Amino acid sequence: MLCRVLSLFVLCCLGLLEQTPPGASTGVVPSATRTLVWGSGLQANVVLPARFFYIQTVDSSGRNFTSSPGENTFEVKIMSPVEQFTRIWVQVLDRKDGSFLPSGSVWKEDMHCPVSFPQIEQDLALFPRVDPDRNALEVPQQFFVNLGDWPLEKRRPSERLHPIFSWCGSNDTRDVVMPTYDLTEVSLDMMSVQANTGPPWREKNATAFWRGRDSRKERLELVKLARAHPDMVDAAFTNFFFFKHDESLYGPLVKHVSFFDFFKYKYQINIDGTVAAYRLPYLLAGDSVVLKQDSGYYEHFYSQLRPWVHYIPIRADLADLQEKIHWAREQDEEARKIAVAGQQFARNHLMGDSIFCYYYKLFQEYAKLQVTEPKVREGMERVEQPTDDLFPCSCHRIPQ
Repeated sequence: MLCRVLSLFVLCCLGLLEQTPPGASTGVVPSATRTLVWGSGLQANVVLPARFFYIQTVDSSGRNFTSSPGENTFEVKIMSPVEQFTRIWVQVLDRKDGSFLPSGSVWKEDMHCPVSFPQIEQDLALFPRVDPDRNALEVPQQFFVNLGDWPLEKRRPSERLHPIFSWCGSNDTRDVVMPTYDLTEVSLDMMSVQANTGPPWREKNATAFWRGRDSRKERLELVKLARAHPDMVDAAFTNFFFFKHDESLYGPLVKHVSFFDFFKYKYQINIDGTVAAYRLPYLLAGDSVVLKQDSGYYEHFYSQLRPWVHYIPIRADLADLQEKIHWAREQDEEARKIAVAGQQFARNHLMGDSIFCYYYKLFQEYAKLQVTEPKVREGMERVEQPTDDLFPCSCHRIPQ
């Protein structure tokens, strides 16, 4: 079975070319003995929706490659010592900076999770104790997960708050923030973005880029600004829903653009929609610098971001957007450094292992606050989990 194959053995074969690979600098050849390989995906007892690790290409003198040595430099295979055939699809993503991200389709000790996260500490500080019995009297649920975008708990900290778990938080609400459903379910996209970051920095279009729908008034202003200054901003709507009566003013609609094509442009505008724009992790993971709107909404990782380090801040009303684009053009090397720092942040904090660590620590710390045991109550329904007929698996937890 697949789970048994993964739990027994993982073998990484590095097929380094003996001659200069296509796309590499002439005379510079990767060294099999010096090239670095690391990551949780190399541990057979770590289980994630996507198994991945990292390869940093190093030459014979010990210097890291900073550009791609060629997309076919490495071959990665996952094998089992007990089964002849192992049906595991493996993709090796070239991040174009000398590093690669092999992936194919955990517990705390194996994942090396942080002791805590700043946002978890901030959110749970409002709940010195959690009483599931009392919660069930206020809301007919012991554990309340908000599946909408808007945060819901609007009472002041001095009032009796109800712990509501949401994808997004705000300065005016007291929800407990989790990683978004988008980032949790499609962590593979965080990998594919890293292999599709567009042309090198010097070849990117020095225009600020944005596409999306009309879910906030400032987005209308952005499109208006783009029409007045097309040499600085390329922004247009791909869908009208909230301001349909204004479509004649801010249209026509344009065709959807592949997200990977966003990174043909140096400057990416991140502007709120109905709540925080959930595209920010993917924009950071690319090879462009993000101009992020000041916002009262936030995701689980925003408190770790630093303006002028990981992104260029712009005012909520976009009044200084042109000024910031002009600065980025004049200070190209500084803008490039911010882009690299933002990309590194995404790689270090927004990959699948970090997301699952966040959930693990959040629920672990929340459980410590409970003063009574959760129980099955009258009216509750058991939700059966789907079975996987293609890859049946009877995995068991490893005794601690």
